[in-house]
Amino acid sequence: MNPRIGHGFDVHAFGAGHEVMLGGVPVPHDRGVVAHSDGDVAIHALCDAILGALALGDIGQHFPPSDPRWKDVDSIRFLRHCKSLMDEHGMALGNADVTIVCERPRVGPHVAAMRSALAAALGADIGCVSIKATTTEGLGPTGRGEGIAAHAVCLLVPA
Repeated sequence: MNPRIGHGFDVHAFGAGHEVMLGGVPVPHDRGVVAHSDGDVAIHALCDAILGALALGDIGQHFPPSDPRWKDVDSIRFLRHCKSLMDEHGMALGNADVTIVCERPRVGPHVAAMRSALAAALGADIGCVSIKATTTEGLGPTGRGEGIAAHAVCLLVPA
């Protein structure tokens, strides 16, 4: 199999709570997210990127929000499932690049921990995992502080 590229996107509205899960790391915030699982937009976007690269659908097909088994589950579990699918298809992570889109919380102080968590779940070198953050300069739902989003791209290479 040739190298494969995938793209993923996820968004969740803010709701009640005192932290958000981002890249497998609890990040203190004055709100949580409205989600069926833990609502980790970084992991959900990365899972969709991996599943897209494998041409295996999206995260909702593998972990439907209508299924109570996935209620409040740690999204690292979803990422580990994607890793097992990569293994089954003879693929390994070449690299992953995740961009978190929000005005708050501040992502920068948590990037190293996020990279470590994602690399560990994917059995990859930390140098293969990039996490960045950006704002939308006050524009749109993320700019108004209504929620948080993430984009991810990945390159899968033959193992």
